[in-house]
Amino acid sequence: MAILGARVFSTQILVMSARLLIENDGGPRKADAIVVLGGDTYGDRTLKGAELAKAGYAPFVIVSGPPRLIGYESTDEIQFAEQHGYAASLFREVHLPGNAESTRTEGQFLGEYLEGQGVKSILLVTSNYHTRRAAKLWRKENPKLAVTVVPSADPGRYFRAESWWKTRQGQKMFVNEWLKTIAVMFGV
Repeated sequence: MAILGARVFSTQILVMSARLLIENDGGPRKADAIVVLGGDTYGDRTLKGAELAKAGYAPFVIVSGPPRLIGYESTDEIQFAEQHGYAASLFREVHLPGNAESTRTEGQFLGEYLEGQGVKSILLVTSNYHTRRAAKLWRKENPKLAVTVVPSADPGRYFRAESWWKTRQGQKMFVNEWLKTIAVMFGV
């Protein structure tokens, strides 16, 4: 019985520690724009942003991305969304400079862009495990901007709060995100 109790308790700790990484601001609400953060390996973030725009939460989706070997990550993401039936007119592509390699620098760069466009409120779409840290950084870097976080699910892939420890990729994502979250807490 003690072993069963310990296992249930340890599972609860693992789930709770993953849920601390996830922020959900109670669902989407109307905004001036939707911002999809770069680093969308599987297209889940971009499709979630497009789904929100199509549902009328904002008139357009800003897709950003750093330069790659050929072109920009954001170009590939928009093409991916088009292949899934979303109109190109839903998207605005913003090319990040080569030095925008973090959530903080992406927030700084896009914050200036958004201010120049007169955007006062956004839905910030990113992977579920990345939401708490991304929201904290975006709100700190852009205090005049109303930021509502909308997590993009990671369906059947690697990071699910209830089972992240069962896959190597899930474990790596968990540890990496917690290290980055702790660094942000210390102002790094």
